[in-house]
Amino acid sequence: MKILAIIPARMGSSRFPGKPMAEIHGKPMIGHVYERVSQSKMLEDVAVATCDKEIFDYIRSIGGTAVMTSDKHDRASDRCAEALLTLEAERNCRYDIMVMVQGDEPMTHPEMIAEALKPMFEDASIQVVNLLGKIRDNDEFEDRNCIKVVCDLAGNALYFSREPIPTRSKTANIPMGKQVCIIPFRRDFLIEYTDMTPTPLEIAESIDMMRVLENNIKVKMTPTQYETYAVDTPEDLSKVALLLKPLND
Repeated sequence: MKILAIIPARMGSSRFPGKPMAEIHGKPMIGHVYERVSQSKMLEDVAVATCDKEIFDYIRSIGGTAVMTSDKHDRASDRCAEALLTLEAERNCRYDIMVMVQGDEPMTHPEMIAEALKPMFEDASIQVVNLLGKIRDNDEFEDRNCIKVVCDLAGNALYFSREPIPTRSKTANIPMGKQVCIIPFRRDFLIEYTDMTPTPLEIAESIDMMRVLENNIKVKMTPTQYETYAVDTPEDLSKVALLLKPLND
């Protein structure tokens, strides 16, 4: 089975312009993500998908693979689909699974790739998987940059939101879960996804996975044992810099 990881990244983040090239311990954040993902034993190839020459040139300078994409994409999944088709055409090959790893996840551990892929290996009907992380405090629960998720009893996503869900008004015993943006797609489903019209709740929440749910397709959630935090703001960058440790520690 041919598995490719694609890391979407762009300089034009509204919350933190230029964040992929923001340095953590002397290295651009996108470099940390690329190197960590590349250590996964599950992957045949790793590439960065970007519409920015600065990111493209940096990844090439460290010996990595980068693909220039359109600057018109609103969703990272659509950017990854374009890069996937470009790589397949250039290499005259066809991948079976594309794992999207967001470029603002510098705490990614290589074993998280294996965690995310495991449900797909066990069940051929699963088209897309998201890692599920724990929300550990109310500040994170209230943070609109943290994508919350609630699941059914079978571990499939019911809804993703930037708002605090589920309600805590009656009980505090329901676990608070967040989307960790390591997301395997089966190749053909990713192409199908790009052909779907963007959906109302996808647009309202600005969350790729809502397009899947609104088309009545299941998103399998699987827990990760690793604690990670995405970087959405300069304050997040400072927090992650304190937490980030070499993989061999």
